Amino acid sequence: MTEAARSPSQTISTTCCIAGGGPGGVMLGLLLARAGVKVVVLEKHADFLRDFRGDTIHPSTLTVMEELGLLEELLSRPHNKIRRLQVTVGRTTLTVANFSFLPAHRAFVAMMPQWHFLDFLAGHARRYPNFQLLMQADVTDIIEEGGRVAGVLATTPEGPLKVTADLVVGTDGRHSTVRQKAGLKIEDVGAPIDVFWMRISRAAGDPGTGGRVDAGSFFAMLDRGDYWQLAYVIPKGAAEPIRAAGLPAFREIIANALPFLTNRVSELKTWDDVQLLTVRIDRLRKWCRPGLLCIGDAAHAMSPIGGVGINLAIQDAVAAANLLWRPLEEGALTEDDLARVQRRREFPMRVTQRFQVLAQNRIIQPVLSTTAPTLSPPWALRLLDQITWLQQIPARFIGIGVRPEHVRSPDTHPYHHEPEKVSEA
Repeated sequence: MTEAARSPSQTISTTCCIAGGGPGGVMLGLLLARAGVKVVVLEKHADFLRDFRGDTIHPSTLTVMEELGLLEELLSRPHNKIRRLQVTVGRTTLTVANFSFLPAHRAFVAMMPQWHFLDFLAGHARRYPNFQLLMQADVTDIIEEGGRVAGVLATTPEGPLKVTADLVVGTDGRHSTVRQKAGLKIEDVGAPIDVFWMRISRAAGDPGTGGRVDAGSFFAMLDRGDYWQLAYVIPKGAAEPIRAAGLPAFREIIANALPFLTNRVSELKTWDDVQLLTVRIDRLRKWCRPGLLCIGDAAHAMSPIGGVGINLAIQDAVAAANLLWRPLEEGALTEDDLARVQRRREFPMRVTQRFQVLAQNRIIQPVLSTTAPTLSPPWALRLLDQITWLQQIPARFIGIGVRPEHVRSPDTHPYHHEPEKVSEA
């Protein structure tokens, strides 16, 4: 620990300190603040503006927004709606999931840039004077006192920052500093794939959102209005050989798999236009220590399969707020309270990861390794396409998930709380 870190120039005392301003962190901050708990959220970046983050808002999250009375306002912001998921296998296009069985106002997956969603959540959270969001606050260590986590240390443009708290929640992603500093043990489930992400302009007459699968090739296409967000799934370790073959060869791969983009692949001018996501699936054996809880990707990194990571993080946040707001407000938080969050959320996490592992091992990996000249849809996908009500099963699993959470934390009148103040140490 540096001398500057030992002598922070700023100190904040709060009830709950959340490390990480992603969807799970900001949602938890909003829910706790509206229940009357003093909250500080620390986000290491200057803003939320970053490409290729989870931009899918699933029906489970839309339900949470409805319960908060914010759904109509959220959906007034620009977004696209995915009502059906389709996949093209070889030359055959099939519908594999249909969200139309849900109430009309949330019978879809909303495609909205994550920075817009986070700005929206943060804007509503800031209406509570007991909520504070600090940008460019990079958590570097935890503070331990008497065998429990009692806060965090962070760097900011104004200098070192110390935040003391009754509870620290790590929502700082799959490379979580909080969980690493806390010594929490990680179980690596394994992922044999990685993903190249890129954007290419969209034109009238292009097909809709879906997957394109053929021998040795697996693409996911997300309609972002005026451009495509493309995911090219590759075997783990294949990124460097693909880069070494050169960008023209990479463009040719895309054009061969997605012929309608042939005249647009030149928009990928350098490798800076192609971002690599190193896929990992892992989970903590134990999500908590006294004074510390991890949720979202910090507790269980998910594969991009199904786009469910952001929504699982939000479900974790809702469950954590439901279970912890009262003991936090009463100053009576115990480690068993924290363990209840893991007990509540571990089953849906494990089921979802199991589904992702099966998909990558039984579907994606064989597709990428096959030498057949072309693929034909398996009978299960043909059956889904032919029997409409069966499409509700994958739609429910992807859109709603296992054990969906509902907002139980109250909306108290928080204005008797004093806004958080920064003091000189």
